[in-house]
Amino acid sequence: MLAAFEAVALMVPRPSKSRRKRPLLVKVLTLLLIVGLCLPVAAVLVYRMAPVPITPLMIKRMIQGHGLDHRWTSLDNISPNLVRAVVAAEDARFCEHHGFDFEAMEKAFRANQRGGKIRGGSTISQQTAKNVFLWDGRSYLRKGLESYFTVLIEVGWGKHRIMEVYLNSIEWGPGIYGAEAASRRIFHESARALSPAQAARLAAILPSPLKWKAARPGPYVARRSARIGKASGTVRRDGLDGCV
Repeated sequence: MLAAFEAVALMVPRPSKSRRKRPLLVKVLTLLLIVGLCLPVAAVLVYRMAPVPITPLMIKRMIQGHGLDHRWTSLDNISPNLVRAVVAAEDARFCEHHGFDFEAMEKAFRANQRGGKIRGGSTISQQTAKNVFLWDGRSYLRKGLESYFTVLIEVGWGKHRIMEVYLNSIEWGPGIYGAEAASRRIFHESARALSPAQAARLAAILPSPLKWKAARPGPYVARRSARIGKASGTVRRDGLDGCV
């Protein structure tokens, strides 16, 4: 009788080691997914009220030897001239879109298909998500995370806070971050006192702040500043900065 039971037991297939490991692998992947989704939400909630002390780009530049001059200030202490200038220069539809300007993306794609200088279609919201939470560089992974963070800050922060964080974290020169540090270092006055012309010059160098200078602009930056100054007038007249 015992021999019969042993024979039956031998006929029943035992789960392989790979099958036994699958539940553990599923649990680990599920945990990583939950952490990957929740940590960004937690970070966005913290920075909804708290100043952003440092960003990955700041750390990178410090390693490169650029130093760090970062002076956080509220949006109420930043001249509306600078808000209008960056809207005019970087994202004219900032108050209209919900983080992504698909019209600008399409124009940038068409321009890049024709060759020549590569254009970007990133909004101020996307730039803020990248600057605050992510590393510098180009990859599908980083772009996917940028999109995720963009949605989170649009929902969790709103336009006023996005602009405040953007103007306090953007790079304006070697080791210079934020409107207050840029205003003090470049024009020797507070961000609150920026004139329309000064604001236009600051906005003009944003695409390449390590190369272009706002204090002593070359011919190209001077022309770009003049265009931004005129566009800032349109922003003010049409209320394109009304959400801020």
